[in-house]
Amino acid sequence: MSADALFDVSREIVLVTGVSGQLGGEYAKAFLERGARVAGLDVRPSAGSDALAAGFRENYLFCSADVTAKISLQQALDQIVSKFGTPTVLINNAAIDSPPSAPPEENGPFENYPEASWNKVIDVNLKGVYLCCQVFGAAMAKASKGSIINVASIYGVVSPDQSLYEYRRKRGDAFFKPVAYSASKSGILNLTRYLAVYWAKKSVRVNSLTIAGVFNNQEQVFLDVYCGRIPVGRMANADEYNGSVLFLASPASQYMTGANLVIDGGWTAI
Repeated sequence: MSADALFDVSREIVLVTGVSGQLGGEYAKAFLERGARVAGLDVRPSAGSDALAAGFRENYLFCSADVTAKISLQQALDQIVSKFGTPTVLINNAAIDSPPSAPPEENGPFENYPEASWNKVIDVNLKGVYLCCQVFGAAMAKASKGSIINVASIYGVVSPDQSLYEYRRKRGDAFFKPVAYSASKSGILNLTRYLAVYWAKKSVRVNSLTIAGVFNNQEQVFLDVYCGRIPVGRMANADEYNGSVLFLASPASQYMTGANLVIDGGWTAI
């Protein structure tokens, strides 16, 4: 196989969930630029997804869907099959977390973390991946072809470093990185292994991609402590995970399933 063919994704039909987010749009663009047909799924479009639709008219389809509602995903599958055919690559990227500006109870001590917040995060981050795999993965298994990439996090592998937020506590905020995000992302790892074994004979590969923080104009004091903790000394740029998803979708990773690819600037090496 030639070097070009080894990483060729031009014949793939790629579905990216959470396409309106920072990373989802990057993943979609990376595949579109290499000739793939891409369906972007999110509850609503963004300026970024609108730009993809304008720039890659024939090869891009936006689907309005909710990853926590199976009927919504089945309707999206019908749209994709009608325009492109059965998806061959699924990137489970959609996820939520409590932002730093969330109400105090969401980012406060574990003992007071709201049950409703736990349910919401687990619903999107873990149940959403489970349902997308049920709907789109099942279609891949029926077609005997597919690569599923479940986006995980360093905080699904190791505990959040709560010392990063000491600067907030010193200025009076009872701030802690919440528990639900970590629990949801660790669940992704074994869901990935389960499905990799379950669909191995159906030629559907299932791998997870564990990533670290991405620069998104965070406040400087946070960047200083975060970048001081990470071995490479900086957060990732939004496009620096594109090579990983392209690899996991391409023939270059055809013998790889049930694995967790860690791209984290060395965070979990410490």
